[in-house]
Amino acid sequence: QIDVMNRIIAKYPDVFQMATTAEEVRQAFSTKRIASLFGVEGGQAIESSFSILRLFYQMGVRYMTLTHNCNIPWADQNQVDRINSTLIKNNGLTDFGRKIIAEMNRLGMLVDLSHVSKQTMIDVLNITQSPVIFSHSSAYALCNHARNVQDDVLELIKKNQGIVMVAFAPDFITCNLTNLGTVVDVAAHINHIRNIAGIDSVGIGADYDGISETPYDLEDVSKYPKLIEYLLSQGNWTDDDIIKLIGGNILRVMEKNEQIAKEL
Repeated sequence: QIDVMNRIIAKYPDVFQMATTAEEVRQAFSTKRIASLFGVEGGQAIESSFSILRLFYQMGVRYMTLTHNCNIPWADQNQVDRINSTLIKNNGLTDFGRKIIAEMNRLGMLVDLSHVSKQTMIDVLNITQSPVIFSHSSAYALCNHARNVQDDVLELIKKNQGIVMVAFAPDFITCNLTNLGTVVDVAAHINHIRNIAGIDSVGIGADYDGISETPYDLEDVSKYPKLIEYLLSQGNWTDDDIIKLIGGNILRVMEKNEQIAKEL
């Protein structure tokens, strides 16, 4: 997949730009190109190997989702938290997993906690030296799906100065498979995360390429203005707040990871 992405970027250089730093994202934006960030979704891809992790970094990968939809030898995924789950547990992050987090911090590779179990979230947040991301998760208080983030974890995110990027998957937003939700429902998740974790720790991570249905009026990125318009209409969002939400916060987290990597 990395090879395919590199070929696409090379074929359409006026449209795409590979980005490995926050500054390169800004450069792409300033030249009206799409910044292409490489990520790995599922730590099983590194096969419990530090050398493969480092190789991915050398190939341009700048974030890794620790688990996807399966447990891995050193971290649990969210389905262990589901009622009557029979999955074998690591009980969060193992000692080896802690070493992986330390190496990701040293490299400057963002730790993505979407998909992981609650105990894995807490274990990572207790040891990471760098801000983490939830690339596509929503608020558990509004929809008690195991993929969402509970309020006590949001408090830890605030201390960590990380970010939760709200996903648009209807089952994360409404917890009702017959109700896809609307802009209002998505905004409620954004506002809840803002209220608990702070304006500096909320973003948008729609996950359009990973879902088959979307909330009404948020079918694709061209509909983002409707969400922003609604937030502004509530009266407690400023232009600066919106800039943080739609990109400023994730760029800050990237920059902090880059800075800490230089110090380690």
